[in-house]
Amino acid sequence: MNTSKHHSRFRIGIDLGGTKTEIIVLDAQGRTCLQRRVATPRNDYHATLDCIHRLVREAEAQLHCRASVGIGTPGALSRQTGRIKNANSTWLNDRPLREDLEDRLQRPVRLANDANCFALSEATDGAAAGASLVFGVIIGTGTGAGIVANGRLLTGVNAIAGEWGHNPLPWPDAHELPGPACYCGRHGCLETYLSGPGLAAEHRAVTGDSLDSRQIVAAAAAGDVACEQTLQRYEHRLARGLAHVINILDPEVIVLGGGLSQVSRWYHNVPRLWQDYIFSDRVDTHLVPPRHGDASGVRGAAWLWDDAP
Repeated sequence: MNTSKHHSRFRIGIDLGGTKTEIIVLDAQGRTCLQRRVATPRNDYHATLDCIHRLVREAEAQLHCRASVGIGTPGALSRQTGRIKNANSTWLNDRPLREDLEDRLQRPVRLANDANCFALSEATDGAAAGASLVFGVIIGTGTGAGIVANGRLLTGVNAIAGEWGHNPLPWPDAHELPGPACYCGRHGCLETYLSGPGLAAEHRAVTGDSLDSRQIVAAAAAGDVACEQTLQRYEHRLARGLAHVINILDPEVIVLGGGLSQVSRWYHNVPRLWQDYIFSDRVDTHLVPPRHGDASGVRGAAWLWDDAP
């Protein structure tokens, strides 16, 4: 088999999640040739390596190819050590994941934070395709983001570009200070307000009712006044958080991903609210839902090899 020819045709992306690991194979036109999810071997680093190796081997055998491999991970690669840092999948932290995978797969491997992969996917052939500057936001179990400029992922000198969720809520009201405690050790991080668990915790603190984010959204749509007020507080905070980004980066498009990106009201209400906080007489930044939905992260991992031969 002419492996160099086949290598040019396929890209493998893997999304290494805390509970599920997903693989996708894209052809040169970005079409999906294969997609599969399996359970992540939690708390077992070597079993995680085995899982990824097996997924790649089986995919290549099925498609009779040898492909480039990109991996989306929680956390990031430390510029100092080359090892994973800041991952909530704690069994990956301080491990030489890239080197170990390259050894098993016998080829170079590219790794990026999962939010960065989401942003790259939507900027490459998704909702922000063709935009010069894209800010891709994850609002789900956590809150993260990635930045793509002129089709290239920005990681930064500290490998933390786009770590939006661990900045404080901008322009806080007095009752919002000091803010909820965050696992990073500080108070009032955007993640504590804008993640799904953060939304549920804030609703519980105000009303005493224990509902998850989906239940709150559904109840508000059905006319529940308390849930509607919770969503109004949420979208005002989301507007302030994104206005802060626009004042610094001035992106052409902001794409929302994660479970809360499915709430359609954000796309009308938040741009209306952010105008008051943006240092411009006119705001042309577009706020859009993702084109590729929950497959965007794994597609972005494949696109880490955007310059594959």
